[in-house]
Amino acid sequence: MYMAKPQKHATHPALIARLKRAEGHLRSVITMIEDGKPCVEVAQQMHAVEKAVTNAKRILIHDHMDHCLTGDNSHDLDELRAISRYL
Repeated sequence: MYMAKPQKHATHPALIARLKRAEGHLRSVITMIEDGKPCVEVAQQMHAVEKAVTNAKRILIHDHMDHCLTGDNSHDLDELRAISRYL
């Protein structure tokens, strides 16, 4: 697995907030299942959680590519290959 130094970006606070909302939404989906809500409603809410996490991941990866990779060395190319697998 690729290991790098810790990184902080200007987008991280908003990304954390987005993921915390998704976390709360996921908790509510679990409650829906426990309460016996209709499967169609549960699936719809699970889809929303999945999209929220996917969008957060995309923001993180694009931010990293925009701000951390200069493209002028082989290390950056290796890192780009490593992170692009998750798009």
